[in-house]
Amino acid sequence: MTISDYLIDITLIGLVLVQVKSRRLTVRALLLPIGIVAYVAFTFLKGIPTAHNDLFLVVGAAAVGGILGGLAGRFTSVTHGSDGVFAKAGLSAAGLWILGTGGRLAFQVWATHGGGPAITHFSATHGITSANAWTAALVLMALSEVVVRTLVLARRSGLFSEHVARLLGSATATSVRPAAPVPTRPVSLAPIGSPTAVSSGLRSMMDSGDAPLS
Repeated sequence: MTISDYLIDITLIGLVLVQVKSRRLTVRALLLPIGIVAYVAFTFLKGIPTAHNDLFLVVGAAAVGGILGGLAGRFTSVTHGSDGVFAKAGLSAAGLWILGTGGRLAFQVWATHGGGPAITHFSATHGITSANAWTAALVLMALSEVVVRTLVLARRSGLFSEHVARLLGSATATSVRPAAPVPTRPVSLAPIGSPTAVSSGLRSMMDSGDAPLS
């Protein structure tokens, strides 16, 4: 294990421990653990071995991680207030989260410092073909634990749906803008002759002997 491995696992543990005291829950706070584990997966996951029992190990570890993450999210208290959404991890939630992240950290420390022969013997006995299977199992266990916990908290808090609604509302308001008013000009009417001029014209017609049309 490298120093970065220790820091990543300790950071994941710390993200939940700080919620033992009620803290405001935001979209950024929800997505941060996923970003950390996604970086780990991109760095260390070189594929998913499927030979012999490798796939059973990987799927089983991912299932255990998902269960622990779901329970940790379920036992986290989520409250809605006038100033936002707050999350408080109870002892059960913190314990389940530490069981997952701390268990992986302890396993990696043990594997690096003397546990290698025992793991090799276990792998040979149970049809696990390579160390890559263990790496994939641990990474996917962490990923499923974090993702499932995030989804549970997101559903209970409603933060993602509110965020999406705000984005859709902003997009709708931007696309549907009131049309600019069309400037209107006063219509100028042709001047009508004065009554005096009209009367003079009628008299001249009568004097000239023009009869009205019948």
